[in-house]
Amino acid sequence: SAILFSLFPGADVGVTGGGANKENAAAVTHVTAQPLLLTPEPWNLLVTQTPAKEKAKEGETVVLNCHLNSPQRPSLTDLMVKWYKEDEKGQMDLLEKNVTVLPNNSRVFMSGDLSQGDVSLIILNVTTSDHGIYFCEVTLPDGKVVTGDGTKLRIRRALGLFGIEESIGTIIGVVAAGIGGIVVLIIVLTPQLRKCTLCMRQESHQ
Repeated sequence: SAILFSLFPGADVGVTGGGANKENAAAVTHVTAQPLLLTPEPWNLLVTQTPAKEKAKEGETVVLNCHLNSPQRPSLTDLMVKWYKEDEKGQMDLLEKNVTVLPNNSRVFMSGDLSQGDVSLIILNVTTSDHGIYFCEVTLPDGKVVTGDGTKLRIRRALGLFGIEESIGTIIGVVAAGIGGIVVLIIVLTPQLRKCTLCMRQESHQ
């Protein structure tokens, strides 16, 4: 430092040092700020299930729609999709980590294209036990879980031979009830008609 003083007698070491400190401080600030810039923004994922209610008949194939939408347009293939059903028996998981978890069951699987944000569920050959509310749940890479509003599935019984017999039985019952009602009316009205006939005869004699 003594040599510097002799070579540059007019130099202001304090200012130079201050400038260096400022540069160092700027460099430190820059280094600490850099990781913050690289940190990804929190995901804003919208999970949409439409429609809210779905109907099907026994034996039909049902597609329960679920679509993902994110403003960041990230790689959707990194997401983990889960589907579960709620009914009077409680909650039952159908699909986890994009794959069905039901034992010996190939009726239920994901039918959509995950890369396009379509994570719809398909159920083949539905039965009355498939009724319930189905929820689409998505886990983001940061661990955040987003769940759809659910789709309520109702299953109508297919009218097989038994159904036809039941319908015919109902029709016969209605017809029989109608005929029975007519018979009752005739029985009730017959005495009244006789009285009126007698009244008319008496009046005609007078």
